[in-house]
Amino acid sequence: QLQLAESGGGTVQPGGSLRLSCAASGATVDRFHIIWFRQAPGKERKFITCIDGTPSAGTDYSESVKGRFTVSRESAKNTVFLQMNDLNSEDTGVYYCAGRSAGIGDTCGSYINPTYGGLDAWGPGTPVTVSS
Repeated sequence: QLQLAESGGGTVQPGGSLRLSCAASGATVDRFHIIWFRQAPGKERKFITCIDGTPSAGTDYSESVKGRFTVSRESAKNTVFLQMNDLNSEDTGVYYCAGRSAGIGDTCGSYINPTYGGLDAWGPGTPVTVSS
């Protein structure tokens, strides 16, 4: 059974960078779509980016992070990474990764609704604060 755990959050100044990790256990992360969500203080959880649980590891990004964030997967570590550059105050929030087993023909983009009840696992989240 897939279990996920995020790490790497912290406080950073505007324009800075952070690298978050989503470590998987209990299953091979290569076979799962991994989706990153962010929940800003007092707001709903929103889709940030995702990576397909396929050999091609296709990706998708929200418009708010496109060009600044990069999602990647390192199979040997059974971990998905989120490299975040040029951070601003609107990136503040708790970052969660979630997983869904990859089905034939689907992509991670099918699971970007955080209220979807069919995700297999969620991590507990890691907080990111962007402040001067």
